Amino acid sequence: MIVITGAAGFIGSYLTGKLNQEGYTDLVLVDRFDDPAKDFNLLKKKYHKFIDRDKFFKWLIKNAADVDFIFHMGARTDTVGQEPELYQQLNLIYSQRLWNICSEIQVPLLYASSAATYGNGEVGFSDSHNNVSNLRPLNLYGWSKHDFDVWALKQSRTPPFWTGLKFFNVYGPNEYHKGRMASVVLHAFKKIKETGKMKLFRSHHQDYKDGEQSRDFIFVDDIADVMLHFMHNQQHPGIYNVGTGKARSFLDLTNAVFTSLEMNPDITFIDTPVDLRGRYQYFTEAEIKKLREIGYTKEFTPLEEGIDTYVGKYLKPELCY
Repeated sequence: MIVITGAAGFIGSYLTGKLNQEGYTDLVLVDRFDDPAKDFNLLKKKYHKFIDRDKFFKWLIKNAADVDFIFHMGARTDTVGQEPELYQQLNLIYSQRLWNICSEIQVPLLYASSAATYGNGEVGFSDSHNNVSNLRPLNLYGWSKHDFDVWALKQSRTPPFWTGLKFFNVYGPNEYHKGRMASVVLHAFKKIKETGKMKLFRSHHQDYKDGEQSRDFIFVDDIADVMLHFMHNQQHPGIYNVGTGKARSFLDLTNAVFTSLEMNPDITFIDTPVDLRGRYQYFTEAEIKKLREIGYTKEFTPLEEGIDTYVGKYLKPELCY
């Protein structure tokens, strides 16, 4: 039996579909299941049962002997939220409790960290454990993920296998419910379809021209492949970056969406909202040497290919994975 927390969300629901594709149907899906916008993500998925996140720990202790692996994707993911107690409760304390239970019942655990932990990148993007304590995130979400990474590395009592994955900028099907927090690909698709144009944030950093702010954009299918790799190869515990290893600009991304829609680019620039400027990452790029060294050899999807698949196979026909 495999457990997925945050199973109704973006990455959790995609992972559920990916597990189904590999023949796994004895899945326990953990979430709140109180957001009708997420119901679409679980259409046609095969699973054993739903469990409310508030009842999950009691269920897990009772059913420990039947659980083979836990994917912990559940989290408060809003990067602009201003509720420290909520982030601490959902992203830190909940994860600590799950870690401790997995250590007690000896169940492997894979959890989602985030590239948001790297802040403005001033100390680089190395996933070396020696670098973790040096990081300074820019928002409460990043800090909550960072605090758990730091805590996990200090634990002498651990699950039989564990890994934390620092996801970079993920895009792809099943993110439709995320609103403001959805990927720029989805926002661009909607805006271009509606107006034939796209507005990007103007740069407020002297080292970057407008539109040249860059991220390591990674297709959600690649994220799922990496997670399955760790489930199948439980040999190298630790924290790993999961990105393509190649930063691409927002101009690159937007032009790719126009191309997928067979439209000529029409891009203008607007000021970045004041409330975001002090917490805005101008550049992220995963160092993935460590991931390669432990045996993950599959190539990552190029940005243009991923966007073309996302737009053509999912966004145009309005489908989930």
